Amino acid sequence: MQLQDGPAAAGIDAGAPVGDKQKRDREIKDAGASEGSAKKMRPPGVRSVGWALVQAARLHRARTGDRLAKLGLFAGQEQVVQALAAAGTMTMGDLAALLRVRPSPASKTVTRLAALGIVERRAESGDGRVVRVQLTESGLAKAEAIERIQEEVEAELLDHLDKTDRRRLRKLLRKAARGLAEAAGASGPVSEVDAEIEAEEDEAEAIAV
Repeated sequence: MQLQDGPAAAGIDAGAPVGDKQKRDREIKDAGASEGSAKKMRPPGVRSVGWALVQAARLHRARTGDRLAKLGLFAGQEQVVQALAAAGTMTMGDLAALLRVRPSPASKTVTRLAALGIVERRAESGDGRVVRVQLTESGLAKAEAIERIQEEVEAELLDHLDKTDRRRLRKLLRKAARGLAEAAGASGPVSEVDAEIEAEEDEAEAIAV
């Protein structure tokens, strides 16, 4: 038997023109280089605190949103429900300040929740210009379900953090949020509450040590 060498031995179509073979070889090489580059490619802001924060927030929102959808709610609406569950009743201005958003988006969210029968609005006695918002019976039930959802997602979020890391993360995020709020001119009572909470946690940490 005569041994073969050349293109046929390599499994290449011996009948193909040499130029075509070189072209295919170049395409294969380029494809391999592109694949290797894709594997090594990193996000543009991989070393940015903001990038990491946005990614964590996006995943947290997605996990929360999946569960909220089963309650007929969208991510973001639960914050209004939780705020009202804690306060009982609030003016629109106080609600917007607590959520650190402008009054307009807060009002739109409340309008949607009112259409769902979750909240109700009432004009303040003696001053019809002031509108107070509170949860309905249905809203209170939603608040309890939301609390369970938050606990589930919180457990997922903090699964790889010990108690010290969790406490430190809360503190750092509050400071970061306060800095952004001050830059946006939205600092105020909420920032003061954050500072009080941080002081309480510092005191508890000192006692634990």
